[in-house]
Amino acid sequence: MPAFGVKMDGIPGRNNETWFKAAREGLYYGQCSELCGKDHAYMPIAVRVVSQERYDAWFAAAKSDVSGANKALMAAIENDSKTVTVAGN
Repeated sequence: MPAFGVKMDGIPGRNNETWFKAAREGLYYGQCSELCGKDHAYMPIAVRVVSQERYDAWFAAAKSDVSGANKALMAAIENDSKTVTVAGN
């Protein structure tokens, strides 16, 4: 994710982990950056950063209904008075 300064390469047969802390809410886009195979061009990445309060509400709801929790989160974002902007990379 260029906006977060994070790049992690996949290594066949190995598990990789990383983490980062996003500083502001928004919708961030990325793209697969390695020529990894025939569908390389179709590997977009999207990360939506939300407040801790929104995440906690989503997490509690997702324990019993992930699909419903996702729909509720998206509805809350769309109805919010402050819009979630697309962050520039």
